[in-house]
Amino acid sequence: MTRIAALALAAATALTSPAVAQSLGGGRELSVDAGLGVKYSPEFMGSDNLDSSPWIILRNGDSDAGKAQGISILPSLNYLGKRDASDHPDLYGMDDIGYAGEFGVKLSWRMGDMTSYGAIRKGFGGHHGVVGELGAKYRYQVDDRLTLWTGAELGMGDQDFTGTYFGVGAGEERPGRAIHSPDGGAYIARLSVEARYEFMPDTAVMGRLTYGRLLGDAGDSPLVQTRSQPSISIGLARRLNFRF
Repeated sequence: MTRIAALALAAATALTSPAVAQSLGGGRELSVDAGLGVKYSPEFMGSDNLDSSPWIILRNGDSDAGKAQGISILPSLNYLGKRDASDHPDLYGMDDIGYAGEFGVKLSWRMGDMTSYGAIRKGFGGHHGVVGELGAKYRYQVDDRLTLWTGAELGMGDQDFTGTYFGVGAGEERPGRAIHSPDGGAYIARLSVEARYEFMPDTAVMGRLTYGRLLGDAGDSPLVQTRSQPSISIGLARRLNFRF
């Protein structure tokens, strides 16, 4: 239950959209898709094995592309699960990493169906670094029931962040695992496709397919089994409407 609650915190990043800012500031209606699904993603950053975990769906459900145009400054939240070396034979001898929360701000600019954004957050718990993203999404309304989004994103982190998840310190080295002190910078590039199909009024099947590619010193880490970091998520969500 603790893990699920924390994942819900991560899913709250979906609320950091321009539509939310305009709704909160202008006495308008806010639509939120809330639900539950399953996510298959790497066991840890750099792993070549996928593992299942709950996917807590909580995202802006606004379907009117004419709303929330322009610039918005909003909170940005994220959550990273723990990494126990005992759960992964390839990490034998590495220090464990606890659950990490990230809090910061997100600047979004929306024009029509295109949204560009940048986010910066400070970590606590499992890591204390500074992380963020630069990206863009395009929304395509296929018909009254089906909505698609495509996106591209560059993830960045400082040396504290990359050192926590991709570094190998003194005492952690093993045959084939040398000491590694990665620099900060862009550590992953992602492409994504999302879909929402409303098969009943205010009830939808939602899915997301993401391909990530580890970059630079992060990708060169001896902990990385593959630079390719795919994930797939699917679930059911209910649209909830709020008026402010």
